[in-house]
Amino acid sequence: MAERIIELKGKRAVVTGGSRGIGRATAVLLARAGADVGIAYRTREEQAGETLAAIQRAGGHGWAVAADLGDREGVKALFERVDSEFGWLDVFVVNHGIWPPEYVPVAEMADETWEEMMRVNLDSVFYCVGEAARRMADGGRIVIVSSTAGQRGEAGHSHYAATKGAVISFVKSLAVELASRDVTVNAVAPGWIDTEMAAPALEAGERDKVIADIPLGRLGSADDVAGPILFLCSKLARHVTGEVLNVNGGSVLCG
Repeated sequence: MAERIIELKGKRAVVTGGSRGIGRATAVLLARAGADVGIAYRTREEQAGETLAAIQRAGGHGWAVAADLGDREGVKALFERVDSEFGWLDVFVVNHGIWPPEYVPVAEMADETWEEMMRVNLDSVFYCVGEAARRMADGGRIVIVSSTAGQRGEAGHSHYAATKGAVISFVKSLAVELASRDVTVNAVAPGWIDTEMAAPALEAGERDKVIADIPLGRLGSADDVAGPILFLCSKLARHVTGEVLNVNGGSVLCG
């Protein structure tokens, strides 16, 4: 049998936010490529179980941990499981996060709203990646999911855009720090993706308006993002680090 172009057999991978959407699609695709995959999720136990079943159907060994990654104790629980199941990591994909659909101008934003966004979308990345870096094998791969909002801003969601812009700078810094170990660190920046998280914002006729601004003429799917993540986790991307791979159907080219 010919060797697969992307072969991750024997690799140990963890995907955060793995119970649904982009996280689930990524975890399953990593398993299809041969990796064993652990996932972290916050509250969606039933959906996490569905992800694990899909990982197993794809031929991978899977496990799941419920954890609030914006809290040090939650991160400790995740990496205790990493230590017991894997011992080290070859792939770490940071995908968890929140995007409240409500439009909130900066002048009206409560301190608590800003602080919760920073805790969930940014502090948690720092906590998780610090632990992952200590366990990352030489030649490993770290991929963090950012957003087009982190590149061009998003009115009414400035707190979200701020976290995603910070993630991009974090990726570039970490890429240099870990380069001596041949560990690559990259970001994927999705645009509008047809997932449960985006669904509230795409109701009441908004879907057609959003699609009208996408040159490819459709919303992206979770699989559309998982594929580029898999590429960045593979040998094909061994000389790519500190980069932002946009997955948006060309939407950033229009206005």
